[in-house]
Amino acid sequence: MHSLLLVDDDQELCDLLASYLRAEGYQVCVRHTGLEAAEELAKNSYSLMVLDVMMPEMTGMELLKKLGGFNSTPILMLTAKGDPVDRILGLELGADDYLAKPCNPRELLARIRAILRRSEAAKKQVTETSNNTKSSRQVGEITLLPGNRSALYGETKLELTGAEYTVLELLVDSAGEVLSKDTLTEQALGRKLTAYDRSIDVHVSNIRKKIQQLGGHKDLIINIRGAGYMLTVESSQ
Repeated sequence: MHSLLLVDDDQELCDLLASYLRAEGYQVCVRHTGLEAAEELAKNSYSLMVLDVMMPEMTGMELLKKLGGFNSTPILMLTAKGDPVDRILGLELGADDYLAKPCNPRELLARIRAILRRSEAAKKQVTETSNNTKSSRQVGEITLLPGNRSALYGETKLELTGAEYTVLELLVDSAGEVLSKDTLTEQALGRKLTAYDRSIDVHVSNIRKKIQQLGGHKDLIINIRGAGYMLTVESSQ
């Protein structure tokens, strides 16, 4: 059974969502501040955390900063409807995906299931490749190590979130070819691309920044306007 950590200062909303998710077979732990959530994560592990942005004592953004941007627990941010700044910042700080409030419990459930499917697929991949000595893949200076879902640039580890690793893996496996945002969203985030959705853009931007910090070229991953993203084989050699 999957365990979820639900973090929101709206106690009435938490009661509603927790009851709904428990009825769907999930174990749900509820906390009402970022500080309480940080203390809970230090003691227990969870399959996924649903994290509100605006809370007392420690906001959702502050908690993400505390976690360091590459935590192992998948995070679904709850953001104010119509506030793209919070959504982008949350993704930049390490959230896997976001959902605008007020949200329909069914939509929340669908988003949770999508993230968990991706997380389970990643764990299965680790198991299947752990004993395979030829499992690593390399394009230029980028090396993927699927056995533990990590990546290197040169000989230095890239500190990636789970979603970022999956996006980079898709780009590496299709190096020199354009991948549409629709494809990246469906395969990396497990959902359809919607209008004004910048999740993939932010994940790619994060990957670029982390590669550049290790000496990589800013055009290693390029945006083909109207088409998608491509890992440039030439630039990575």
